[in-house]
Amino acid sequence: MEQGRLFRERPCLHDCARRDDVLKNPPKPPVVIWAISDGRAGIEAQAVGLAEAVAREARTQGIEAAIEIKRVGWTGRIGRLPWWLNLLPRRWLTPESRINGPWPDLWIAAGRATLPLSIRAKRWSGGKTYVVQIQDPRVPPQMFDLVIPPKHDRLSGDNILPITGSPHRVTAARLASEYEVFKAQLDDLPRPRVAVLLGGKSKAFDLPVERAAQMAHQIQIPLEQDGGSLLMTFSRRTPEPARALLTARLRHLPGMVWDGEGPNPYFAFLAAADYILVTEDSTNMATEAASTGKPVFILKMEGSSLKFRLFHEELERQGAARPYGGAFHGWTYEPVDETGRAAREVLARMRGETVVEVEEAPEAEAVEPVAEPPVAPRPSRKPRSKTAAVAEKPAAKPKAAPATKPVAKKAGTKAKTTVTATATAAAKPKPRTKPKTQ
Repeated sequence: MEQGRLFRERPCLHDCARRDDVLKNPPKPPVVIWAISDGRAGIEAQAVGLAEAVAREARTQGIEAAIEIKRVGWTGRIGRLPWWLNLLPRRWLTPESRINGPWPDLWIAAGRATLPLSIRAKRWSGGKTYVVQIQDPRVPPQMFDLVIPPKHDRLSGDNILPITGSPHRVTAARLASEYEVFKAQLDDLPRPRVAVLLGGKSKAFDLPVERAAQMAHQIQIPLEQDGGSLLMTFSRRTPEPARALLTARLRHLPGMVWDGEGPNPYFAFLAAADYILVTEDSTNMATEAASTGKPVFILKMEGSSLKFRLFHEELERQGAARPYGGAFHGWTYEPVDETGRAAREVLARMRGETVVEVEEAPEAEAVEPVAEPPVAPRPSRKPRSKTAAVAEKPAAKPKAAPATKPVAKKAGTKAKTTVTATATAAAKPKPRTKPKTQ
């Protein structure tokens, strides 16, 4: 046989070893994650943000993940029915809602419209799908595998994971990428760069023209006196009169004011800012701002809410945010990464584990102790025996023995003995003995 032919027919040991390794350890299929919402930007960002965080965490463990974004809606006003009437057939979903098998490994949902589906997702999948519901579902949490509400909703339970604020899509990589899109417009702006993220009307808050004028004055004065630039963006909820007034009052400052036209520079503003101002009506914007590690100031609006007050107090406790008082100043803190913590917990619970992370409280400012008068120690007493304690008790007045009815003794049975104990007895009396007969 020719040498060349022999060489061609000789099996390659490296290829065989690689083929055997593939047969013994075939690649695992990717974890399929559905991020489901009603399509509203703020709600969808929570579901997609958590799904992306789970996928990132899975890849660090050598597991690939595939995310599908789904938007659901119900025909008419069906989706507003009480939850116990919401076991509706899927044919009543809008045509854009694609909720059919094959079912995912992980179901992450946010928003009221998803509740009728999340409640039944595990049954539809035959127990395969792990169901996570974001926010307070206002239904029994046992209907889901895991509920992730904000801490200020004050929910607790074995399958409840409270987090500060809400899940989001902000990462260092995304901020750097978005900054590149607007680099030419942002690079030459003078510092400090102040990002102003404005919300608007909600159930608890409003932004009337009068309050918008005060807000514009508080932002304008320090930028004019100390220099810097403005990066301002509005929400869909910002009332038009407030939007017009803020734009007119602050347009002359160096910077950018996004009016809703063209690409949204929101993430680029977060990346470029030295300070971030957020109106108090938005959990999402405040949480996203706190994830950057930059100083966050809360802008006061008209209205109040206990839940939002608790939320802002939590951000202050973690060192991320402070109320805005009309001046900019810096400080440092550990970026708030509750989305990452929630993602690690989801993966651990899917494997039947539990992640325990100790949260370190920020260092408190040193307070000079107040001198207090010394307290004299109490004298120690030697324990006394029961007999001595009883002996020292004053003798109680004897009480008349209660009358007892004679009990007839049946033939062939032993008589029962009734012992009556009194509260004044100091010790058990000695049993009486019959005198011995001579």
